[in-house]
Amino acid sequence: MDNASPKPRNDNARSEAGPVAGPASAAIADWSDQYFLKTKATVEKFGDCRVTYAVFMRRPVVSAPRLAIDWLHGIAAERGAEFKIDLQYDEGRWVGAGEPIMYVSGSFVHLADLETLLLMKLGPACVAAFNAFTMCADLPKVAFLAMDARHCAGLEMAEMMAYAASVGSDRARRKVGATGFVGNATQATAHYFGQERALGTMPHALIGYAGSTLRAAEMFNETFPDEPMTVLVDYFGREVTDALTVARRFAAMASQGKLSVRIDTPGSRFIEGLDPPASYAVLDRHVPNVIRGYRSEAELRSLVGAGVSAAAIWHLRDALDREGFHKVKIVASSGFDPAKCKVMAEAKAPIDVVGTGSFLPQRWTETYATADIIEYNGVKRVKVGREFLFRKE
Repeated sequence: MDNASPKPRNDNARSEAGPVAGPASAAIADWSDQYFLKTKATVEKFGDCRVTYAVFMRRPVVSAPRLAIDWLHGIAAERGAEFKIDLQYDEGRWVGAGEPIMYVSGSFVHLADLETLLLMKLGPACVAAFNAFTMCADLPKVAFLAMDARHCAGLEMAEMMAYAASVGSDRARRKVGATGFVGNATQATAHYFGQERALGTMPHALIGYAGSTLRAAEMFNETFPDEPMTVLVDYFGREVTDALTVARRFAAMASQGKLSVRIDTPGSRFIEGLDPPASYAVLDRHVPNVIRGYRSEAELRSLVGAGVSAAAIWHLRDALDREGFHKVKIVASSGFDPAKCKVMAEAKAPIDVVGTGSFLPQRWTETYATADIIEYNGVKRVKVGREFLFRKE
């Protein structure tokens, strides 16, 4: 792919002045590693040459290069330079460890000081896309809502992670027909999910303000009468009681499938009506085989532990169904990372929506992208041990 980049889902939605557009060429020296700046000065003194960089990751990822490529094109335009970008793995493709995601060719003078920032914009997005794909593929019938912004270190990371979730989600749709991420919690990045606006209803703070779960639901409904409603039911530790109380009060919405209840029970306690023995009993009724094999401590916690476990979700579903609220949806949140999603899939947990930001990379060292020059004026040359980066003939 020559001088090309993947196309955004909505080309008009993202402002070129957004967080990932920077820094502009004039500010690059402030953010680039010093040895790249000294290399640039040396090459300027002794003569420019055309180089080709191979850009790769040390672990398997899902290709999410758009933000990095868009930035490279922007810098090339500012400098009056031309960069040839040969993308080896289109957006959303699986990339093996050590396989170059792209080759970038151009003037050494103009590329030398860009490496630091290029790698910043590539590695974390590819790992997050990998995680999002895995989660969506393991729970293909579940809709996901990206709630990652609160976990991000600034606006640039927030945009990068939203973009990555959309890439991983799109891959899961193609590969397994997954529902995937249907939206996110912030307006600025809603376009990555094909939405014109962000999604969400109420945080715990509104429940505390209202003084009761039911009153919070009533206040929300009066404020937004035409919207479906998702009600948090764990604030007072009465998940089942409050879910049923809200469903009875809004029976019409419940029957129309416009009412959801969300559990975000902390890991310091069990959902209302459960303890360890009762949790095992719930799963034994619904998915007996899931608790009879070997399980790690983390897996057991997701199955029958405190907080939002598979047993808790089955328990809440049972309570709603007993009263005829079959169309009330369950939204689950609290630490839904790839490992927890896999356990939920094995337990066939009756989740309708997962709200999560836990597709963010957990081990930051795995996000480190690397670039090596493999050609100088058309002559192949790379440090010993990296010959695998040469283009395949």
